[in-house]
Amino acid sequence: MFSKIEIVPRWIIFTIDICLCVFSLLLAKIVKHNFIVEDINGIALYRSVILVAIVNVLVFFNVKTFAGIVRYTSAQDSFRILFAIALSSLIIFFSNALLIVFGSISVLSNVTIVIYSLFSFLFLITYRILVKYFFMYIKNAKLNKIGIIIYGAGEAGVATKRTFDHDKQVNKTIFAFVDDDLRKVGKTIDGVKILYAGNLEALIKKHAIDELIFASYTIPVERKNLVVDICLENKVKILNIPPPEIWARGDISTAQIQNINIEDLLDRKSIVIDTDGIQNQLKEKRILITGAAGSIGSEIVRQLMKFETGLIIMCDQNETALHELYLEMEETHQETNFHAFIGDVKDQKRMNFLFDTFKPHYVYHAAAYKHVPMMEDNPAEAIKTNVLGTKTIADLSIKHGVSKFVMISTDKAVNPTNIMGASKRIAEIYVQSLNNSLNNPNLIFSNGLSYLNEPGVKPITKFITTRFGNVLGSNGSVIPRFKQQIEKGGPITVTHPEITRFFMTIPEACRLVLEAGCMGKGGEVYVFDMGKSVKIIELAKRMILLAGLVPNEDIKITYTGLRPGEKLFEELLNDHENTMPTHHEKIMIGRVREYVFNDIQSQIYELLDLAITNDNTKLVTQMKMIVPEFKSKNSVFEKLDQVH
Repeated sequence: MFSKIEIVPRWIIFTIDICLCVFSLLLAKIVKHNFIVEDINGIALYRSVILVAIVNVLVFFNVKTFAGIVRYTSAQDSFRILFAIALSSLIIFFSNALLIVFGSISVLSNVTIVIYSLFSFLFLITYRILVKYFFMYIKNAKLNKIGIIIYGAGEAGVATKRTFDHDKQVNKTIFAFVDDDLRKVGKTIDGVKILYAGNLEALIKKHAIDELIFASYTIPVERKNLVVDICLENKVKILNIPPPEIWARGDISTAQIQNINIEDLLDRKSIVIDTDGIQNQLKEKRILITGAAGSIGSEIVRQLMKFETGLIIMCDQNETALHELYLEMEETHQETNFHAFIGDVKDQKRMNFLFDTFKPHYVYHAAAYKHVPMMEDNPAEAIKTNVLGTKTIADLSIKHGVSKFVMISTDKAVNPTNIMGASKRIAEIYVQSLNNSLNNPNLIFSNGLSYLNEPGVKPITKFITTRFGNVLGSNGSVIPRFKQQIEKGGPITVTHPEITRFFMTIPEACRLVLEAGCMGKGGEVYVFDMGKSVKIIELAKRMILLAGLVPNEDIKITYTGLRPGEKLFEELLNDHENTMPTHHEKIMIGRVREYVFNDIQSQIYELLDLAITNDNTKLVTQMKMIVPEFKSKNSVFEKLDQVH
């Protein structure tokens, strides 16, 4: 019944405040006269009531003491009331002093004003707190309450608790805060105890906790995974607060406290990069990002926006995605100079126009087709975009004097079993051999690049390749796919019970790309530390559990078989490669096989001619000649391996 009481109009709160102030004045008069009511002068009392009422009406109206919702009274409301009482008391004091100066009788003694101020503040705050706790009691008295533990007793934890207090529609009660900081243990926040997080499992079992909310941004991933395992074993739902920027804006609600994402549990320690070194290299430079509208390209753009670059050229053929990225940059980086350029990396004339117009100093080449099954069915398009597109941008980079060309490659280029991986490996080979030919004076003018003979063209470009595995949340990633399948009620489709993958967050991968590009001297293939591989079936089960469901009961898991060209295990190096360390623990230099540029160039020209004819058999045969380790798996092209 009480929970349905509407929020009362402000004028009622205003009236109650004025009445309490008048009552405080009466009580102050009684105290001043030692509780002898007969000693109080009636006329003086009448005049003082009028003065106090008028002053408080003016002050309270301007300070807006009535603006807050009483049942949600906060410290800010208390400070507002304190200020209003102090201001009104000063006005009353000076009004009293003026009356004395002009020869009139004072309305109130100074002692009465002090006592009145104390009583007024006490009554105004007390009735608000009583109303607040009355509604909290009514809310918590509901049946079938959901018991919650908040993990983290910092600012975010307190804000989370108060968000629930303010939402009368949520039938949840905060049982306790838990924290790893022993200095906080045993204390209370808003009447809620802070307990030791090390005893979490015992607390859950003893008090039948239903939900746990992570309300801290500093919990190590290992610790978070341990807590999640405890919760899942005890069928406790796990929630997470939104990103810190949302809390900072004050746009918080219980609706934003949602199920924890699997990405939060796969994330690793923050990657530290040499921001000063990158800044020194990129300052005032014009930088081209191809494939800028994609998941990797767009994040590279966002990372570059943090540096004092001269111009960022965002190139992509996807108009809609590029437009959305441009709007995002307009909103968040108005001080940075950037330009959106629509164009296809395969279009040599369009790309030449881009280089002629903007004359970039650095190129980050992220444009590529990457979906394995799609490329298995369309080998010609894989070659046109991944090989011809790379060749076009690489050649133009030399022609227009680009300082560094950084290619974004993939672990699928290692011992490729599919068209996509093989096409990226061929692109790697071209870029690396081109770099080596430019560093060999005997090859510079014999490598078939006619524009090297043009006046003013100096082959100064350093070509660098970066190679890493799957990134979390990228277009076509398995995690968004699983989320969609869970939302639809299943089933979740896994290709094979033993399939594993490496995972890295998009920001992490892009930070390493920038670091590798900065340290590269030319010709390197940088391999990133991807951490431990993750079994996809275990990933699927964990995602179902995190959604509060039971694998193979609420959500079925079905096996569909390996897709064309798909591997069970991804690799970052082939059997004939090894690595050398760099100054960054997460970046290694892969010692890969080197090729003679002239031989590779002639083979690639033949490959591109075959791509135009759309003769897939001849095309893939040529790919296997260029990349002997390319062995097709679960593909129609396996027969070509048997021939050889």
